[in-house]
Amino acid sequence: MTAFTWLVPMVVVLPLVGAGVTLAAAGRTQVQRAVSLTVLTLVLVTAGVLLYAADREGPQVVAVGGWAPTEGIVLVVDRLAALMVIVSVVVTMGVLLYSIGQGRSSFDREDDGQSPLPVFHPTLLVLIAGVATTFVSGDLFHIYVGFEMLLAASFVLLTLGGTASRVQAGITYVFVSLLSSLVFLAAIALVYAATGTVNLALLATRIQEIPHSTTVVLHLLLLVGFCTKAAVFPMSGWLPDSYPTAPAPVTAVFAGLLTKVGIYALIRTETLLFPGNSLNTLLLWAALATMVVGILGAVVQDDIKRMLSFTLVSHIGFLVFGIALGSQAGLSAAIFYTMHHITIQTTLFLVTGLVERVGGTTAASRLGGLARVSPLLALLFFVPALNLAGIPPFSGFLGKVGLIQAGVDEGTWLAYLLVAGSVVTSLLTLYAIARVWGRAFWGQSEEGLTGAGPLRGGHHVALSTGLVVPTVALVAVGLGLTVVAGPLFEVTSRAALDLLVRTPYLFAVLGPELGVGL
Repeated sequence: MTAFTWLVPMVVVLPLVGAGVTLAAAGRTQVQRAVSLTVLTLVLVTAGVLLYAADREGPQVVAVGGWAPTEGIVLVVDRLAALMVIVSVVVTMGVLLYSIGQGRSSFDREDDGQSPLPVFHPTLLVLIAGVATTFVSGDLFHIYVGFEMLLAASFVLLTLGGTASRVQAGITYVFVSLLSSLVFLAAIALVYAATGTVNLALLATRIQEIPHSTTVVLHLLLLVGFCTKAAVFPMSGWLPDSYPTAPAPVTAVFAGLLTKVGIYALIRTETLLFPGNSLNTLLLWAALATMVVGILGAVVQDDIKRMLSFTLVSHIGFLVFGIALGSQAGLSAAIFYTMHHITIQTTLFLVTGLVERVGGTTAASRLGGLARVSPLLALLFFVPALNLAGIPPFSGFLGKVGLIQAGVDEGTWLAYLLVAGSVVTSLLTLYAIARVWGRAFWGQSEEGLTGAGPLRGGHHVALSTGLVVPTVALVAVGLGLTVVAGPLFEVTSRAALDLLVRTPYLFAVLGPELGVGL
C-alpha cells in the first residue's frame, strides 16, 4: 500500500460518475461540456500521478471491496497501464474539444449540427471508462467487462444520426465485436476450468502446471479474440467498412483507441501468461500479413478516410511485430509506437474532418487546390502524415527504427523478413500519403473546383477557431512525442523489462510469498 494507491480506481470511477452527471444534465449543453472536460482533466492528472508512483515504487494495486486479490477484482496500474491511460485521455480531450468546436455536443440526423443529441457526452465518458477498465484490470473477466463497456458505447457513437450507412456500419461492427467477445468469453471459461482462476497474476503461476496442449488451445482462443479486436489480419476486414461512415470526432477516437485496447490485451497476456511461447512465430506471420495487406489496400483508395483506415490496419502490424519478438527492445518500441499511433491516427482523422468540412467530401478525386484555399489545413495534414509515414526526425521514424533494430537484434530469417516488410510498408505508406496529398491539396478536381477552392453550397466554407485549435493541439502532441522521445523510450524500456521479468507485477498483486520462483 502506497500513498497513491487510492487513486487507482479513480481512472474508472471519475468517467462513470461524469457520465451519470452529463446524462442527468441532458439538454444543458454547457453543463455537459464543463463536466466532461473537468472529468477528463482529473483523469489525466490522476494517471500522471500514478505513472510517477509506478515508475518510482512499482505497480499500484487495489483489491476492490477488500477481497483478497486471488478471490475478488484487483486493479493494477504499472508503467504500461498508466502510459496507455494518459495517451487515451489526451486524444479523447482533443476529440471532445473538436466536437465542441463544431457548435454541438453530438450529431443529429441531418448532421448539420442544429439539433444536438444529449447522449454524446455520457457515451464518450463511458467509452473512456471502458478503455481505462481494460488497462487497469488485473483479471481476464474484468478485461472482458471493459471490452463490453467499449462495445456498448462505441455502437451508440458509431450510429449517431441514424443514417442508413451508419446503421449498416454499426451492425457490421457490432457483429464482429460480439463474435470476438464470445470467443474471449469462451476462452475465459476454459481458462477457469483448467486453472481455477482468472486472476492474471495467479494465472501466471498456475498455467505452467497444466498440460502443454491445453495451454496452446487457451492461447489460441485468446489470440483470436484479441486479434479480432485489434484488427490483425485476417480478422481486419471489418475495420475499413466501419470507421469511415461515422462523424469525424467519432471516427478519430475509434481510430486512435479501439484497436489499441486489443493490442494492450495482447501485450499483457503474451508477456504475463505465455512468455516465450512457440506461437510467437504465428504472430510474426500475422504481423507481416497485416502490414502488407493493409498497406496494399491503402494505396488504391481514393477516399481519404478509407485510405487512413487501411493504413491503420497496416500499422497494427508494426505493433504485433514488436510484441511477437518478445524482447525488451521489441516491447519497448511497440509501447512507444502504440502511443505514437494513437496520437497520429486520431489527429489525421480530425484533419480529414476539416477537409470534409471545407470541401464537402473526402474523395481526393473530387477535391483539388486545398493548399491554395487553406494553407493551414494543408500544413495540418502534412505534418502528421509525414509522421505516420515514418519520415525522420518524427516519432513515427523513431518508433519504426526501434522496431527494426529489435528485429535485427533477433537475428532470425523470419525477423529479417519482418524488417524488410516494415521498410516496404513504410515506403508504401509514404506513397499512399503523397498520392492523396498531391490530388487533394495540389491537383485539379475532376469537377473543376480548383484555383478558387472547393465549394459547399456555392461558397467557400471557412474553418472555425474551435475546430482548428484542438486539431493544432493534437498535431503539437505528436511533435511533442518526438521531442520527449529519449525520456519516453527510457520509461517504455523499463516498462518492457518489468513485463518480461514479471516479478514486479506478481509481487505487487500476490505478495512475495506467492510470487516467488517465477
